[in-house]
Amino acid sequence: MPVDINVAKINRDEVDFLKGPRSRQSEFFFAIKIFREFIKGFRAFHFLGPCVTIFVSARFHEGHNFYKVARNIGQEVSKLGFTVMTGGGPGLMEAANRVAKDVNGRSIGCNIVLLAEQNPNPYLDKWVSIKYFFVRKVILSKYSYEFIVLPGGYGTLDEFFEAITLIQTEKIKHFPVVLIGKEFHKLLHEHILLMAQNGTIKKTDVDLYLMTDSVEEVMAFIEKNTIKKLV
Repeated sequence: MPVDINVAKINRDEVDFLKGPRSRQSEFFFAIKIFREFIKGFRAFHFLGPCVTIFVSARFHEGHNFYKVARNIGQEVSKLGFTVMTGGGPGLMEAANRVAKDVNGRSIGCNIVLLAEQNPNPYLDKWVSIKYFFVRKVILSKYSYEFIVLPGGYGTLDEFFEAITLIQTEKIKHFPVVLIGKEFHKLLHEHILLMAQNGTIKKTDVDLYLMTDSVEEVMAFIEKNTIKKLV
């Protein structure tokens, strides 16, 4: 299927921007585009109440074990009264959004416009498509009271480390982060321990997230670190 010309132009805009300095006029007009993207996201999600953002892969589909885990997480988060927020695309994002709707919870997505993927999944009460990754990450963080990270790729790890860095540097405080999938994330956790051993992070920085396989432990963690601080 041919690529939509507008999508191709959006991607070209970002590629050109990241190449380096351009004319002052070009930089100014690109900054206006970024500002419009932020306003679009703010207007879409301002009145939706507290969210739990679930960072997951777009590439695990129905029938995969992690799809079931994402559904369980979405269901339990919805039962606690939180809005389930994802990147709005397919795979595990779809799983979390889908079950939120099944239990009459609120389901929202902050989609990214790309050449190859992705289209918003059909289980969203409200969604917005964002042109630029860095804008999307801000919006996914801004409205969340907890981050839950399931197995994913570069994008998922980017979102995880962005969250951890914001907490480490106290840009956001007392913010719970859960990493689900002990076996999948085993080497990642070991590398974080290695960083602590070598002093590139504090030893206490290892405690900035909970790593678990238990949905029950995740819900207890949210209850202790999020709900009790909201009431």
